[in-house]
Amino acid sequence: MYVKRNAQGEVLLVSREPTPECNEYLDAQAPELQTFMLAGGSDEERALLKSDLEFVRVLEDLLDLLMNQGVISFTDLPQPAQKKLMSRQTLRKRLDSVDLLDDDNLLGSDAI
Repeated sequence: MYVKRNAQGEVLLVSREPTPECNEYLDAQAPELQTFMLAGGSDEERALLKSDLEFVRVLEDLLDLLMNQGVISFTDLPQPAQKKLMSRQTLRKRLDSVDLLDDDNLLGSDAI
């Protein structure tokens, strides 16, 4: 997907093809694109998209389980699926590491 952002970096416009306005490529699974998609549309469309995102997580967990039990291997997956899965795992690890840095876990200057 190709996007146009505002001055704050938020997605304003999305296009399947590059256009003069939408010239920054963004993976369809990117969190900021998902946020944009959830903000638009009817209540039913938002509910369906939210359900899709939650179901993607279920499928990821199922793939992990099957691979951990040796039922399938990562290389059994088609190359595009491998790339998408690796991309999502990288994003999740990055987001999980950010969650560890909340205010409760940081030492104040007077704690030293």
